[in-house]
Amino acid sequence: MNLHRTQPGPPTPGPRPAAVLTVLAAAQFTVMVATSIVNVALPQIRAGVGLSDGGTTWVVNAYGLAFGALLLAGGRAADLFGRRRVLTAGLALFAGASLAAGLATSPGVLIAARVVQGLGAAAIAPAALALAMDLYPPGPARGRALGVWGAVSGAGGAGGVLLGGALTQAWGWPWIFHAVALGTVLVLVAVAALLPRAAGRGGGAFDLLGTTTVTLALTCLVWGLTTARGAGWTDGRVLAALGSAAALLAVFAVIEPRRPNALIPPRLFATGRVAAGNLLMALLGSVWIALFFFLPLYQQQVLGSGPLATGAGQLPLAAANMLGSTLAPRISRRIGATATVTAALLTEATGLLWLSRISADGSYLADVLAPSVLVGLGLSVAFVQLTAFAVDGLPPQDAGLAGGLVNTTRQVGGAIGLAALATLAGSVTGRASAHAPHLEALTAGYRAAFTVSAAVLAATAVLALLLARCTGPRIAVEPARPAAEPRTLRTSRPY
Repeated sequence: MNLHRTQPGPPTPGPRPAAVLTVLAAAQFTVMVATSIVNVALPQIRAGVGLSDGGTTWVVNAYGLAFGALLLAGGRAADLFGRRRVLTAGLALFAGASLAAGLATSPGVLIAARVVQGLGAAAIAPAALALAMDLYPPGPARGRALGVWGAVSGAGGAGGVLLGGALTQAWGWPWIFHAVALGTVLVLVAVAALLPRAAGRGGGAFDLLGTTTVTLALTCLVWGLTTARGAGWTDGRVLAALGSAAALLAVFAVIEPRRPNALIPPRLFATGRVAAGNLLMALLGSVWIALFFFLPLYQQQVLGSGPLATGAGQLPLAAANMLGSTLAPRISRRIGATATVTAALLTEATGLLWLSRISADGSYLADVLAPSVLVGLGLSVAFVQLTAFAVDGLPPQDAGLAGGLVNTTRQVGGAIGLAALATLAGSVTGRASAHAPHLEALTAGYRAAFTVSAAVLAATAVLALLLARCTGPRIAVEPARPAAEPRTLRTSRPY
């Protein structure tokens, strides 16, 4: 018998990077939608499960707390255990928690489900960003990928408000969670079909001590800041939480340089660009999250818009965000990254300063539409450039951690900014209530929040110029390299 050896056929081509990027961007979109989809449905959720005033706040806070506190751990886990593996686990957890939230009939179950949602999101966001950066080498192609990332991130925040309003008005508040669960399952199926299975995983051991310390610190910090919005900054629980956060962060700073497999290795900050990018992203986040908090409140409480109309009012902002994200890499190549970041921050500051002129007897067309478009353009361009700055030039084994870090600084910055601005707005409204009608007092508080937000962004633009001189000539993916064809996925990479 003659045995003939079978000749190997040509290698099976992998999925196109554009298709994989679309799926990864969809994963990021689900995470961003979950941050804002409950905002316009809170009154209905409160009535549906019997929440108190404090419990209603924690429908929002529980997700942000778990998300912000666990992002660093999620990013490092993605680097060590395989990004595809962590992404799929996070998506499965996120889908299950979303379904449980929609089925909840008691406050405890709903808030617990939101915590688990945040845990899943903390695994999804850094793993998906690292996989997206792995698709393209540094240069224009990566810049375009970051543009897509910025577009879906901004559209997710605004789209969550629209989707939440439409679903709540049509079918009731549980469907805001059921829709997220269904969308997440579809993304999970696409990830399983398009991303190759892991051939291995990154080297090194998980820094359990450092991860536990910084996670507890971030938990105390975010909890203290979110509680301060309702209880006040002098509340004993708030002071204890913030003091514990400071102490734990100090312990983390002492022990981390001595760890052989540190959660945040010193090499991450070797050039100074990562630290600068994360600092600027924290300042941008402090305004970003507050914007999507105050703008729907003004539309509903002062202008009298319903949930659906409030959500639809976010569409021009979302469209401007998507346009700005698409144009950001092109603008950066034309005028330089530092000039792009500075111009974007000043554009957003101008839009917020315009919003500070809102009135109690105003209208959406006169008071909100035009400035929200300016805000969307500036926000998107700045987000794309600062994300690039925070992840560019790092070794591949740190990509997941870098993604987790930049998401952490945005979330923590958002918690700090929202707590401070909500306190400011409440204080201004309280003082104005003594001599002005209720709607005028509310509007005065929102105007103060928008004014301070504009000032923060103007200061951030100046800081970006100063940091650019200290850390090098660029704040983005280097545009000078010649364009290269995107790489096809290789099954040998440790996804």
